[in-house]
Formats: sequence, structure tokens, C-alpha cells
Amino acid sequence: MYKTPCSRLSGFVGVSVKQKLARNVPRCNQIARSLIQLHRRDPSNWLTYQHFNFLKRQYVSKNTSELHQRAIPKQAPVLTIVDERDDSVERQVERVPTINPAATDAGPQAEDATHKPQDKLSILKSTAENAAVQNVSVSHMTGTPDEPPHVQVETEEEKQARLDRQWKQLKVDRADLPDIYARLSKIKLTALVVTTAAAGFAMAPVPFDPVMFFVSSLGTGLASCAANSINQYFEVPFDSNMNRTKNRPLVRGQISPLHAVSFALACGVPGVALLTLAVNPLTGFLGALNIFLYTCCYTPLKRLSITNTWVGAVVGAIPPMMGWTAATGCLEPGALLLGGFLYSWQFPHFNALSWNLREDYSRGGYRMMSVTHPTMCKRVALRHSLGLIGLSTLAPVLDVTTWTFPIISLPINLYISYLAFRFYHKGDRSSARKLFFCSLWHLPMLLLLALTCKKYSRNQEGATLPPASLPLTFPAS
Repeated sequence: MYKTPCSRLSGFVGVSVKQKLARNVPRCNQIARSLIQLHRRDPSNWLTYQHFNFLKRQYVSKNTSELHQRAIPKQAPVLTIVDERDDSVERQVERVPTINPAATDAGPQAEDATHKPQDKLSILKSTAENAAVQNVSVSHMTGTPDEPPHVQVETEEEKQARLDRQWKQLKVDRADLPDIYARLSKIKLTALVVTTAAAGFAMAPVPFDPVMFFVSSLGTGLASCAANSINQYFEVPFDSNMNRTKNRPLVRGQISPLHAVSFALACGVPGVALLTLAVNPLTGFLGALNIFLYTCCYTPLKRLSITNTWVGAVVGAIPPMMGWTAATGCLEPGALLLGGFLYSWQFPHFNALSWNLREDYSRGGYRMMSVTHPTMCKRVALRHSLGLIGLSTLAPVLDVTTWTFPIISLPINLYISYLAFRFYHKGDRSSARKLFFCSLWHLPMLLLLALTCKKYSRNQEGATLPPASLPLTFPAS
């Protein structure tokens, strides 16, 4: 009964929808063409697979002279287990089929006919063997669940032997002690300190006393050994990070820290006592002050501030002053002048040395000018090299030397200033190395020239003798 009206209604609705779609088709085609053209004009707005985090592998293909990003399907991870006891890996690379000698006599047709089945058979065998090897290897790695885990029980003897190997007693051979003590006291640096103190003693305008010279040199050397030993004791954790200091006795464990401190006390106490009692209290005070500055000021400052270089220069300037006071018993302008020579000389010497050791000082955690302030490092080296010329000119003014000294010392002072200028201008390893090696011979040469031009300002026959030693004459009664 409702068949005809329903059919008419559905037909009417279908026709109306079809007409609307037919009217909208041109407009949709125009919008689609405009979107495609806009998409091709601006490739930066393309939506590629790079926008998705879960698609990591991509490749680039060229299509109509434009680049498109497409995704490569991610391959399943293959567990490759290599067993050294078989040649499964070689079979995976290449499988050479066995050649039947009977087949070689046959014609080419028979060979072509049997070649493909043999290849297929060999490939199937190789894949089966590989799967079997992988299964066996995995079973060996994982183990059967029924098998109990192997637990190694350590006996008391094995435990004691392991602890003995780990915590063995430190044994020191007596034959090695002189070499260990020499490296612990930095024997080369100590020799330089004693040399500068001897130069200060010789430059003093008093008669030369060999006994006092020997005692003051011995006390100065002992004080230097004590200071260097305590310095190494404090810097063991940091010296182990530097190539320059990693072979020191305490770092290598050749002696114990208690042994090193005992050696320092055995050198420092007699050294200061010898300078105080056998020479004079002023020299003993300078020796004790030098130990304090080097161990308690310079050593911790190396990891805190670049002012450690200036403190170290003061430490190096004290030994020639000690030699002067050991000879005269008082601080005079000549002693301060010799200390000024050592103070200024140390900047081109140490700055050039530290320039080529910047990596080492950085690993050790030391704050040196060459590491934190490289421009200042070069500038300070040049400034103090030029200052040596001014100090040489000041020596005859203070009646320490004659006027010949500034003239004959001018060439070596100009040469070290020239090398310092090259170091300041270039700032490379070669210029720093040349400046450092020049400073090694410059200081002994400068002190030797000063000694040859020494000015005797006091009457050595009787003016330097104390009044109690002068002969007393009484008139005849």
C-alpha cells in the first residue's frame, strides 16, 4: 500500500541531492586546485613525517625536481649471536654449493636444469642451520629454568689472600730513600734557592766568612727542603691529575704521608734553629717566614686566585735577602735590591713555564694566569722583563755595584725583554719555550755580573770588626 508513495519520496530526495552535488562539484575542484598549487609553492609548510616522534628513519626521494620526505618502515630487530665454534656467520655471507663431479660431465642443459633446485636446497639448509645455532646459543645464554644458579662461595683463606693483595703493607727500600728524598724536596729548586742565598751573602759589602757562608747555606737548604715536602704533602690529590707531577713519591705511594711529614720536620726544625742560633735571629725569622708563606699561603692560593703568582714571587725573593742578612745582620737597600731581581725575574720564568702547561694546570684545578687570564700572563712577563733593566740601573745608585754593571748587563736584559715581547705578541708555545730557557741562564749570568762589579763601600780592614775585637792599648806607667 505504501510502495508507490515511498518510492516517489525516495526518488525525489535522491534527485535533489544529486542536483546539489552537481552544482558544488566545480567549486570543490577549484578549491582543491588552489590548495595543491599553494602546497607546491611553499614547501616549508609541507607536513612531513619529521613531525612525528615515533617515525625516526627517513629517506629523501627526488620527484619532479623537488624533495619529499618519506618514511622507511622500521625493520624488526634481529638478534645476531656469534658462536666461535661454528662457521654460521660465514654461511650467512656466502654459501658456495657443492659441485658434483658427475654433473660436470653432463651437458649445459642438465646443469641449468639442476642449478636452481640445488640453490634453493642450499639456502633452505643454511637458514635452518642458522636458526638452530641461534636457538642453541640463546638456550646457553638464558639457561634452563630448572638449573640452579652457580654461586661461588669464598673460603676464609681466599678472602684473606684477597685482602692481603688489596691492603699490602708499604715497604720502602733503604737504597731508594736518597732518590725519594731528593724528589720530595725538589732538589733542583732547592739548589736554585741555595744559589741565590749564596749570591746574596757574597754581594754583601763585608769580608767573606766561609764558616758563616756554609752554615747559612745549609740552613737555607734545609728550610727549602721542608717547605717543598709540605707542599707535596698538601697537593697529592691534585698532583695525581697532572702529567708533570704524577710521578712524585707521594703520588706513586713510594713513601707514606707520615714519612713525608716526618722528613719535613726533620729538615725544617734544624734548619730554622741553625739559622736562628748559629747565624742570627733575623735570618732565622726570614727562613721561618718563607716556609710559612710557601706552605700556608702560596700552596692553598694556587686553587683559589691568581694572586698565588705574586705570593710565590715574594717567596722566591726572600733567599737572597737571607744571604745578605746572614753576612751583615741587618736588612739594607742592597738586600732589597737583590730581592727585587729575584721578584721580577720569576714572572717571565714562571709565566713562560706555565703557558705550555695550561692543560696540566687545568686538570689539576690550579688557577694560574696562563689558564684564567692569558693576556695578563703575557703582559706581566713583559713588564717585569723590562723592570730588570731598571733594577740593574738602580744598583750603582744604591752603592751595591759600580756603574759598569748596568752597561754590561744591558745586552742580556734586552735579550730577555725581546723574547718577552715576542711572547706577548705571538703567545704560542715556541715563544714561551724560548723565553723559559733564556730565563734559566739569565739569572746566573746577571748575579755573576753583579758579583764582578761589586762595590766595597766599607773598610774591610777594621771598620767591619766589632769594637770588642779591636786591640786595647794602655799607656806605659
